[in-house]
Amino acid sequence: MQQRPSSSPCRVPVPEAKPGGAAPRPVRRGPIPKRHGFHPAPFPGLGGVGSSTTRAGGGPPPVPTSCSAPAAVTLCRSPWLPPLSAAQVSKKLVNSVASCADDALAGLVACNPGIRLLQGHRVALRADLEGIRGRVALLSGGGSGHEPAHAGYIGKGMLTGVVAGAVFASPAVGSILAAIRAVTRAGAAGTLLIVKNYTGDRLNFGLALERARAEGAAVQMVVVGDDSAFAAPKKAGRRGLCGTVLVHKVAGALAEAGASLNEIVKTVSAAAKAMGTLGLSLSPCSVPGSKPTFQLAHDEMELGLGIHGEAGVRRMKVVSADEAVETMLTHMTDPSNASRLPLSPGSSVVLVVNNLGGLSYLELGIVAGAAVRSLESRGVHVARALVGSFMTALEMAGVSLTLMLVDEELLRLIDAKTTAMAWPNLAAAPAMSRREEVPAPKEEAETVQPATGTGTGGQRAQLVLERVCSTLLALEDELNELDRAAGDGDCGHTHARAARAIQEWVRARPPPAAPAQLLSALADLLLQEMGGSSGVLYGLFLTAAAQPLHRRGDLPAWADATDAGIEAVRRYGGAAPGDRTMLDSLCAAGEVLQGLRAPGANPLQVLGAAVQSAEAAAEATRHMEAGAGRASYISSAQLLQPDPGAVAAAAVLRAVLEGLQS
Repeated sequence: MQQRPSSSPCRVPVPEAKPGGAAPRPVRRGPIPKRHGFHPAPFPGLGGVGSSTTRAGGGPPPVPTSCSAPAAVTLCRSPWLPPLSAAQVSKKLVNSVASCADDALAGLVACNPGIRLLQGHRVALRADLEGIRGRVALLSGGGSGHEPAHAGYIGKGMLTGVVAGAVFASPAVGSILAAIRAVTRAGAAGTLLIVKNYTGDRLNFGLALERARAEGAAVQMVVVGDDSAFAAPKKAGRRGLCGTVLVHKVAGALAEAGASLNEIVKTVSAAAKAMGTLGLSLSPCSVPGSKPTFQLAHDEMELGLGIHGEAGVRRMKVVSADEAVETMLTHMTDPSNASRLPLSPGSSVVLVVNNLGGLSYLELGIVAGAAVRSLESRGVHVARALVGSFMTALEMAGVSLTLMLVDEELLRLIDAKTTAMAWPNLAAAPAMSRREEVPAPKEEAETVQPATGTGTGGQRAQLVLERVCSTLLALEDELNELDRAAGDGDCGHTHARAARAIQEWVRARPPPAAPAQLLSALADLLLQEMGGSSGVLYGLFLTAAAQPLHRRGDLPAWADATDAGIEAVRRYGGAAPGDRTMLDSLCAAGEVLQGLRAPGANPLQVLGAAVQSAEAAAEATRHMEAGAGRASYISSAQLLQPDPGAVAAAAVLRAVLEGLQS
C-alpha cells in the first residue's frame, strides 16, 4: 500500500527503536495469518480479509496477484478461482477495495481534532499524548469493519490509541509495536493491550507485546471473550464481541484516575468474566469486493453468530422482537450453557443493545424496550442502558445484547466522563419500562354541549357515516395500488384506519346531531386516529368547515363551510387545483356547491352534481403533473393512474350523497 506523506499535520512521527532494541519493522501490507475461523481472502489488496470457514470451507491461502481496483465491484482473483459476477458482489460506497480501511480511518481523523494518525501505520492515537504522562496507556484494535469500534473510543477516559487491520483482519505486528513505542515514549506508566479473543489478534498483539517487553516496556494484555452463544466449551474459548467496549470504558476510567497497570488488569479481568454477549442476525454482511458471507432465507434469523459472519448456534424462523429478545436472554442465562452469564433476581446490570450495522433505529428502539421489560420480569435491575451502534459487522442487519454484572464501583467507572466520540452521552440513571408520564393538558369544556343523535338529525348522521366507512373499507386495496406509483402504498390503509376509528366511535355513542359539533368531533377523531398527511388534511378541512355552522345551519352556510374547509387545506397544505391532489376533487365539488346559495335550491340535486364533478376531477388527475405531495418528486411519465387522494375524496362525497338519499 502506498504510504501517506509524512508531512501530514494529522500524523504522529513514528518512534525509533531504543539503542540496543529491535529496529522498527515496516508495516505489513501483504497477507496476514488467518484469524480464528478465518483464512486470508482470495482478493488481493484486502490485506488478509477473511471469509468464514464455518460455511464455505477452508483451504490454503491463495497467492495474491497484483491489482488496482477502481471500484468496490472491480475484483482481482487468484488465477485458479472462478470470477465473481457483478451481481454476486454487494454494493459498497467506497473509493477502492484496497484503500477502504485507510480511507475510513483518515475520514475519522479529519473530522476529529482529538485524534492523529501514526506515520506509516494504520494506527490512530490521542492528539494530546502528553496527557498520558504518568498514566497507563490503553491500546486496542482489530480488523476494520466494526466501526465505530475501535477508533471511535479514542479519547480521554477511554483508549489512548487503536491499531486497525484491513476489513475483518488482524492488524500488523509492526504497527502494534509502533503504537506501543509511541505511548511509551510519551511517558506512559505502562501499556495495556485490550484484545478480542480471536487467534489472529491474540497472536499479533502477543508477539508485539513480547517484542516491546524485550525493549524494556511495561506491557500487559487482557483478552476479552464475552460470547454467550455456545453451550459446550470451545478450545478457542469465547469470542470477543461488543462487551469489549465496556472493558474499554472501565479501563479508561481507571487509567484516567491514575490506577496502576496491575490494578487496571485486575479490575477489567474480573469485569470481563462477569459479562456476556449474544448476537442475532436477519441478514449477512459482505466484505468490500466480495459476495455476502452467508445466506439466510427471507423467513430466517440466526442466533449466536459472530461479528464477521461466523456461524451461530442455530437458525430459527423470524419471530417478533419480544420473542426474539426473550430467546436471546434465555439462551444467555441457561444453566446448561457453558458460556452463560449467571443472572439472578436482584442482579444489577449494564445493558448494551448494539446495532450490528444494518438494523434501523426504529427496530433498535423496539428491541431495547423488549430487553428492559424482559430483564425486569426476571427481577434484574438495569442500572444503565446503552442503545446504538457500538461494534458492528459492516451492514449486517442484526442486533447483539450485552449484559455486564455491576456493583457501585463498576457503575462509577461506567459513568465517568470521556471525550471518546462514540461513547454515548449516557444518563447516570437506571433504565425502566414504566416511567411517570407527563399529564396531557385537558381541553376546555365546550360552552355548548353537543346534542347526541337521538333525533332524525343524529340518525341521518349515523347513516351517512356508516356509508362513508363501508365505502372506504371497500376501496382499501384500490387506493393502496394507486398510491404505490407515487407514494409508499398506504393510502388505502390510512383511509381504512379512519373508517374503523369512525365505526368504533359511532358504536360507542350516537354522533352529535348538531352539524358544527359533528364536524369538530370528526376532525379530532381523524387527527388522532387516521395518521399520515391525509389525517391532518381532513382534520383541517373539517375543523375549518365547522366554524360557519356554529352560527347558522341553512343551505348557504354549508356552501360557506365547504369554502372554509377548502381554503384551510390550500393555505396549510400548499397545494392548488391542478397539482394532482385531493384538492382537485374538493375544489371541483366546492364550485358546484355554490348552488346551495340559490333560493329554493334542492340540496340533494346540488350535491349530486357536485359528486359528479368531483369524480370527473379525480379521473382527470391521471393526466396531470403533480405539483405537491410525494408524487411531485416522480416523473409525470410514471404517473399513469389517478391520484389516490383525489379518488378517496370523491368517494367520500359519493358516500355522503348515498347516505342522505337512503
